[in-house]
Amino acid sequence: MILKITTDHRPASDLGFLLHKNPTRLHELAFAFGKGYVVFPTTSETECSAVLVLDVDPVQLVRGGARYDQYVNDRPYTASSFISSSLLGFFSTAMSGRSKERQELADTAIPLSFELPVIKIKGGEEYAKSLFEPLGYQVTVEPLGSHYFSLKGKVTALIQDFLTHLYVLIPVMDGDKHYFVDKNEVEKLLKRANRWLPMHPLKDQISMKFLRYDKILTREAIARLAEFEADLDDTEDDLPVEEPVVVEKRKSLHDQRLERVAEVIVTLGA
Repeated sequence: MILKITTDHRPASDLGFLLHKNPTRLHELAFAFGKGYVVFPTTSETECSAVLVLDVDPVQLVRGGARYDQYVNDRPYTASSFISSSLLGFFSTAMSGRSKERQELADTAIPLSFELPVIKIKGGEEYAKSLFEPLGYQVTVEPLGSHYFSLKGKVTALIQDFLTHLYVLIPVMDGDKHYFVDKNEVEKLLKRANRWLPMHPLKDQISMKFLRYDKILTREAIARLAEFEADLDDTEDDLPVEEPVVVEKRKSLHDQRLERVAEVIVTLGA
């Protein structure tokens, strides 16, 4: 399982600073599902690439209490939620928008591209484009047979947003996760995607698939995304107001939760 990240920003070698990884070293991490490696095969002033390689152990998936019960499956070969977990493991600081030595660059949109040699996309080429193109990507999708594709994308964006795009959208395209989803998954989604997901035209569908179709968790995520969207609208509207404007007060998340509990109680006839 491979993910390649490339930039031609000058100097391109700054990619190592943005990712908090020394381009001259092999970086290795052990995960519950196998091992991950990050290498920099190309490091020049004009182009720099970082490659994330996952060696997923199918036997460990079955014996480690994961959701898979067959030794033969596509998980070791196609991009999936394993990539998301690995992105968080290797690049958590970059995903937070921090850079110890290149903060100004971390706060600057630069040209970035990614390549996934194999990914399962339930919905096909048009669905992949509908996820990435609203975020400014140019996307190339090549069919490999059945629901499998080779996916490439390029965009000018902050490294923080770029990584969180991949973190959220890869498992959404794959349509599965290697672990059971609980309430913590809502917090993960909001923490990583609050900068861009509230404005995405498919935000409801993305939330639903990221949360593996759990209706209760999806309802909560959508409600909280609406609050983020309203806050972003308030921030962007910086024009002076000459006359008083009456603004309808939004219902708090706390009140929404209480109302939902009341609805369930009534439904159950308690």
